[in-house]
Amino acid sequence: MRAVIADLPKHWLAERKNSEAAQWDEVWEGVLHMPPMPNGLHQDFVLDLASYLKWEWAKPQGALVRHEVNLTTPEDEDRWTLNFRIPDVVLVSKDRLYIDKTEYMAGAPLVVVEVRSPRDETYDKFPFYAALGVPEVWVFDRDTRAPELYALAAGPAYQPIAPGADGWLVSPAAGVAFRHAGGAKVAARVGDGPAVELPDG
Repeated sequence: MRAVIADLPKHWLAERKNSEAAQWDEVWEGVLHMPPMPNGLHQDFVLDLASYLKWEWAKPQGALVRHEVNLTTPEDEDRWTLNFRIPDVVLVSKDRLYIDKTEYMAGAPLVVVEVRSPRDETYDKFPFYAALGVPEVWVFDRDTRAPELYALAAGPAYQPIAPGADGWLVSPAAGVAFRHAGGAKVAARVGDGPAVELPDG
């Protein structure tokens, strides 16, 4: 059930802040968004994907992969807690490492990744990422792991990346490719490297 409360009582805010679920809360231009806590399927896939990308994509080139990052704009850095989103995973290329401020990131990663759960706000975050100048957004269905890749175009807005004849969706920005492997699995490869299924094993 979706609910909108114009002004939360202070004791509700305090209770929320002290709850385990608060770590996933976001603030959009001063408005608190409280998504449901991600379930085990969601969390497991995020960890599997982030681990694969860290070791196969980031480490060889001195880049960075993080999950559950507070992402804000450079203009809002001094007041970032009033305007931030939390992508499930971010890929930060070596030339963009300056955006990492440890507690948050201020600026555009190379890629943001969202794992889409029923009734969440994955696609509602696209305008924020586009205005920030994030080159690509990757979306994975929580239950099927089916991938969707989007590239930044004029507008700015995101346009879907079409799969090749072999069914692979290839990221122009990162050189990573994905293909749904049936069931709750997705195949991934970096460049011309070997394909693996996530979760692997």
